[in-house]
Amino acid sequence: MTCVIYLEDSYKEEELKLIAQDLNFELVQEYPQEGSFISINEAGLYFIDNAKIPLDNLHIDFLSGSMGWRIKRSEHETLLKKTLGKTKDTLTIFDGTAGFLSDAIIFLSLGHKVIACEQSKILYLLVKDACNRAIEELPFLSNLTLLHGNSLEVYKEQMDIDVIYLDPLYPITKKHILRAGNISAIKNILELENIMDMADTLFTEFKELNYKKIILKRPIKGEKICSNINYQIKGKSTRFDIYI
Repeated sequence: MTCVIYLEDSYKEEELKLIAQDLNFELVQEYPQEGSFISINEAGLYFIDNAKIPLDNLHIDFLSGSMGWRIKRSEHETLLKKTLGKTKDTLTIFDGTAGFLSDAIIFLSLGHKVIACEQSKILYLLVKDACNRAIEELPFLSNLTLLHGNSLEVYKEQMDIDVIYLDPLYPITKKHILRAGNISAIKNILELENIMDMADTLFTEFKELNYKKIILKRPIKGEKICSNINYQIKGKSTRFDIYI
C-alpha cells in the first residue's frame, strides 16, 4: 500500500514539501487515480483513503460537525465527567491514544490540561492542523500538549499525571458502520506507517507502570481486558473501566 502527497495549484507548497519530506512520501502534482494520498486546501489537511472515492476522507474540524457540537455541549458530557470523578481541581490527563482528540478536547473544554500522544505521524499532523485552525476560537487548546511518539515511552518522561486515558480502536461491527469508515482509514494509515495495532497489549503495559488512575474506554459488551476493575461508568454503547 502506498501514499503520496498531492500538491494542488501550489497551495501551501512549502508546507506540503515539509510533510512529504517528514513522511518520506512522494510529492505529486497530478491528481492520484488510485491509492491513498494527503492533500490540503483552504479547509485544512486531508487524508484521502481511496482516490477512487474522494469523499471518503479523514479531515478533523473542531469548529463544526459532530466535534463542534460536542464541544458546545461539553457540560452535558456526563459520562466523561463521571469518569474523572467529582473534583474542582484542574487535572493533568495523559491521553495515550490521541487519535482525533475526540474525548481529549472535551476534557480540555472542561478546564483540564491534556498531554496527548499519537504514534501515527499522519494522524498527528491532521490533529495538529485542526488545532492550529481552531486555536483562536477555542483558547482552551493552549492547555494541550500534543506529541508524536510511543505513548508508553512518552508517559515515562512525564511528571504529576493525574489520569491516564486510553481509547484503543474498537473492532468494526455492523452496529458501528458509520464509525467503521474512520476505523478502516485509521487501520490503513497504521499499515502505511508500518505501525502495529497494539490495542490488545497497550493497556496491559500501561498498568505495569506507576499511575494514579487509568480510564479504559471499551464497547459496552466488550470483553474485560483485566478483571481487577475498581469500578465502571456505563452508557448505552460505551463503558469506562476505571483502575485506581
